[in-house]
Parts: sequence; structure tokens; C-alpha cells
Amino acid sequence: MITRTYLFLAVIVAATTLAPQAANAAEESKRPNFVFFLVDDLGWADLSCFGSTYHESPNIDALAASGMQFNQAYAACPVCSPTRASILTGRHPVRVDITDWIPGNRGIGKFLTVQDRDNLALDEVTIAEVLKGAGYQTFFAGKWHLGDEGHYPTDQGFDFNIGGNHAGSPPGGYYAPWKNPTLEAKEDGEYLTERLTHESIHFLETRDQAKPFFLYLSYYNVHSPITPYKKRVEHFREKAEATIEGKTPTIVEHHGVSRARQDDPAYASMIAAVDQSVGDVLAKIDELKLQDNTVVCFFSDNGGLCTLRRPGPTSNLPLRSGKGWLYEGGVRSPMIVRAPGITKPGTVSEAAVVSTDFFPTMLELAGLPLQPKLHADGQSLVSLLSGEGEQAERTLYWHYPHYHGSTWTPGASIRDGDWKLIEFYEYDEVELYNLADDPGEQNDLSQSQPEKTSQLREKLHAWQKEMNAKMPQPNPEYKPAAK
Repeated sequence: MITRTYLFLAVIVAATTLAPQAANAAEESKRPNFVFFLVDDLGWADLSCFGSTYHESPNIDALAASGMQFNQAYAACPVCSPTRASILTGRHPVRVDITDWIPGNRGIGKFLTVQDRDNLALDEVTIAEVLKGAGYQTFFAGKWHLGDEGHYPTDQGFDFNIGGNHAGSPPGGYYAPWKNPTLEAKEDGEYLTERLTHESIHFLETRDQAKPFFLYLSYYNVHSPITPYKKRVEHFREKAEATIEGKTPTIVEHHGVSRARQDDPAYASMIAAVDQSVGDVLAKIDELKLQDNTVVCFFSDNGGLCTLRRPGPTSNLPLRSGKGWLYEGGVRSPMIVRAPGITKPGTVSEAAVVSTDFFPTMLELAGLPLQPKLHADGQSLVSLLSGEGEQAERTLYWHYPHYHGSTWTPGASIRDGDWKLIEFYEYDEVELYNLADDPGEQNDLSQSQPEKTSQLREKLHAWQKEMNAKMPQPNPEYKPAAK
């Protein structure tokens, strides 16, 4: 395990090899700022710029038009806590031993519950710690969900923590009086997303201007409970009445049901709240004349909630299923990066990238040395952002050996080039898809392509063994349901 001692030694060595102290200060002043927007449960197809015709996201669309949009960006897990850990550490969820949302679904079926960590270990080194060690001021607001007291953002490299704690959904709801232990409401009826936005803007206005900054705004939206944003929900009710006909269509997904159309006004209003927040923060960046030296990243921690025992609040079509599942709808996320002087406005990438890539990308953009022993599973995307190179093709792996409320059962998957294999332990089955021809994963090729199926299955198992991935163990008390 990499220790904090390693971090500080690495930062000291890097700093002393650059120049004396005065020169270091000059270097810090030239380093870019970072604003990272992380949305909770936002689906790949939930934004206008990614194809939605019902939801509206003009500010996020404008961000995409000013930078690079990634059409094949992946969360490292189909649920939140593991992906959040992967962003902060550049390490696969298996490597940090957080493979389920915290504390996870402890229910069992054919397999016993796989036990993983309920917090991000303090000896994991985060991007916030590295940036702070390089002179950055670091600010966190919103959903943390990587541990309780003693494992808060301020224990992992952030100077400020506004609203981050152990909870996965907003404690006490989206409207005050809420019950958030790290964010006291100012007045009844206050809306959480607006408050987090105001706090982020206050940080921008009052920050230490001698230092570059890392602002990480991690929304509780659009996680359940699906709660209308009162300022916008009526607009979407009227829009639905005027443009949508008939009952919401559904799709059977194994033992679950998927929503097959975006038509939920409450959910749409929650996206509108995020969009307004992004617009307000970026407007403040412009007002403070920071836009030419501020990198902006936008991402979601997993796919939209589409599949449950009843339909979820959104649809990820043309992708299959959603949060909790290893189909594309569960792991493909909307991603945008704007890096001034590097990204060209309005560019689109079809490269397969993953949440572990943010850590090394930010290091390189900051002019700091890459630390591959830390971000072991991430690759810098700077050459891709600049258009000067292509991302080296690599194999991506997902390991989700847990039961989930979306009706997902334990399994794992692998993407190798355009080929994707999903293994379902509960059913002792595999499915194989060619994403180039079939991004919606409708045509299972496992029977017609037995050699490719066997090859990918063996490659997945070899990776799991190499990573010491925890595998689900049979439940001795399990009794199959009578047919």
C-alpha cells in the first residue's frame, strides 16, 4: 500500500528538482486551476448534448461546445462509492477494496455477501492530497460517501468540506430543514443544490489568490429520493403534456423492469438544477477572469437509474439498462473536459476512457510528474485532449460481485477493443457483444463466437486472479426457487 510518507517525499522531491522556493511560487501561480463537477446517477443520455430531447441542459451543452465531449467514457463501477474512490485515487475499485456502494447491499441469494471496505483507507493517496502538496488550495462540496468521521474529505487532502459525509443520498432530503451533519441549513425551504453552488462561489470569491485551486463540486442530484426542483418542475410537466403521448413504455430486464422513455418531470427538474449550478459556477469563473487558466471536468459516477423491480426515473436508451448493471447503460457516463489552450472547442472523442484517468490527466495538466505507483489504473488523457495523439488501446475491467436493488446479481465484465463480455454468476452464463455494431447490447454472440467468448472469459479471470479480486462464495443455505 502506498503511504502518506511516500506522497510527501514524492512532492518534496518533485519540488526541489524544479527550482528554488521563489521559482516554485512562480510555477504555482502559472499552474491551472481545476473545477470538477461530479453528478450522482446522471445517465449517459440524460443531457441534451448527449441526445436527450426531453431533459434540458443548456449550460452543460455550452460547456461541451467549448471543450471535448467523450462519448465512450466509463465509470469504474456501476454504483457510486467505488467510482468516487477511483476518481480520487486513480485506482480500480478492486485495488482500493471498495467494490460496492457504502455500506452496500447485505442481502444474499445463491452467493454470500462479499465483504469490502466501508471507507476509503487513509493510506490511499488522493489527487487532492497531491495537488495540496504542490501548493493548491482544495475545496470539496456535496456528496462524499467514502466514509464517516475520520474519513471525511478533510482527512483526504481537502482544505474545506461543505456537506460531505457518510451518506449516499441527501440526509433529510433536498429541502431544509435537512439533517446533514456537515452542512447546517440557513433557512427553511433552502434547496441543497443551490446552497452547495453558493458555497462554491463563495470559495471562488474568498480563496487564497496566491494559490491555484481545486474545486470539487459533487452533487447529491440526481440521486433518489427523486424530488422536484420547485423552480423548474412545472415547465417539464407542461412539456410532457404537450409533447409526450401514452403510458411510459418499459422493457423487461432479467428480473427487473427498465424505463424506455425519458418523461419524468421531477427527474428532469433535478437535472435542470444541476445545469443551473454549472452555469452559475462557470459564470463566476468568467467574472473573476479565471476561464483561461481553469480546467473544467464534468462526469457522472455511474449510469442513470433505469432498471428496478419497477421502472426507474430515467431511460439510458439506446444503451441497455442502467445503474447497478454492467450493461453499457450502467457504466457509460457523460464526460466533458475543457482545458484552455489544449482542447479545441466542440471536439468529440470516441476513445474508451475510464474514471481512473482523471488523476494522471490532472497531474500532467498541472505540470506535475506522473506517479504511476499511485494512479496504477489510470492513463493521462492529455494527448487525447490536445488532439496530438490517440489513446493507446487497452482492456477495461469491471468487477461487481454484489447484489443490487436494481435486480443485478453478482458478476463481472470486460471490454477489449469493441468486444464486451459480461459474466453472470447467479445464472452461470456469459453474454458477448460487439459494441461497434451493437452498442445497445441486443445481439448476444456468445454462442456464435465461442473462441472469442472463451478468450475474453479467460482474460477476465486472469485479471481477477492478478488483482486478488474477492469472488462471491456459494451460500450453503441457498435453495433454488421451484420452477
